[in-house]
Amino acid sequence: MTETTTEKRTALYAEHAALGAAFTDFGGWQMPLKYGSELAEHRAVRDAAGLFDLSHMGEVWATGPGAAAFLDYALVGKLSAIAVGKAKYSLICAEDGGIIDDLIVYRVAEEDFLVVPNAGNAATVAAELASRLEAFTAADAGAAAGAVALRDASAETSLIAVQGPNAEAILLSVAGSEDHEDIRQLKYYAGIEATIAGVPVFLARTGYTGEDGFELFVGNELAAQLWAALREAGQAHGLIPCGLAARDSLRLEAGMPLYGNELSREGSPFSAGLGGVVALTSKEGDFVGRAALEAKKAAGEGTTSGRRLVGLKGLGRRAARAHYPILKDGVVVGEVTSGQPSPTLGYPVALAYVDIEHAEVGTALDADLRGKAEPFEVVALPFYKRQK
Repeated sequence: MTETTTEKRTALYAEHAALGAAFTDFGGWQMPLKYGSELAEHRAVRDAAGLFDLSHMGEVWATGPGAAAFLDYALVGKLSAIAVGKAKYSLICAEDGGIIDDLIVYRVAEEDFLVVPNAGNAATVAAELASRLEAFTAADAGAAAGAVALRDASAETSLIAVQGPNAEAILLSVAGSEDHEDIRQLKYYAGIEATIAGVPVFLARTGYTGEDGFELFVGNELAAQLWAALREAGQAHGLIPCGLAARDSLRLEAGMPLYGNELSREGSPFSAGLGGVVALTSKEGDFVGRAALEAKKAAGEGTTSGRRLVGLKGLGRRAARAHYPILKDGVVVGEVTSGQPSPTLGYPVALAYVDIEHAEVGTALDADLRGKAEPFEVVALPFYKRQK
């Protein structure tokens, strides 16, 4: 990244400006919201391919013989179970079980892990990991696990994503021939070191759009070169640059949570439908937040008590937006966290926290759209699932 006194800019800011991007502030970063039509960008990803700058995301390396055990302590999942070359979605929770952030962890080598937090939480997560490493090192388990080093590489790393059904073809057109078979064989939530358009990258088959796609981690100094090569190679495959507006509508259709909307410090994994991410039984030993999360699970949070995150399908034409109340027979029973018309499906969709007794699929509810009740129905997530 590069930085001024008032805003942060990625290494690709000049590329976006030259393309006429409309910028928006996101977590203190000036990021492209859209380049032209956000609807066209959304549809390009569903039908062909989109090119995204995600360099506002964080990158923290945990390395050393004790790195796996440390991440088991610092995060709620069993990260030591990740095979080399694979990735895992996880959460970093507070002692009270609240969600500090959701993140992806890649095991790049036996003792090398790459933790990728969200943009707005990158500094918080880096600081929290450093604090937890002190506690882990001081404990008997940490001393027995071996040395661990943390390095926040966020300021020197760019992240570019190619998402859509033509993503693999685009990558193959500019990848070194020695990497072709590895790219074809790369599974979802897996990563390899590769050479793309002559640029060394860590290439992961991950994304936040509900489509097939790749995310490429690259040093800032080579980011513009890589971006330009991917743009040129993608033209024959229908690829266009896409901004955060399209990324948000794509992830909503795919039923993927966004920190600050569906996930928060006040929420918990169980009410968000992420109980399966919490390794209460599959890993031994303590981890930060374990006692509180065990208590929440025992109390039936998100299953028999409280509220649960659900998908809502609009039965009319008007969309429910974040913070709109959800009603049952005129009584407030929930609140929308994200919502908009679905470009792919042709009807409004929303994510909302709803009282558990009204959270079953098929339940008829209303959204309070500025004083007017609009009909919605609880449906299974995701709203959209790509054809493989």
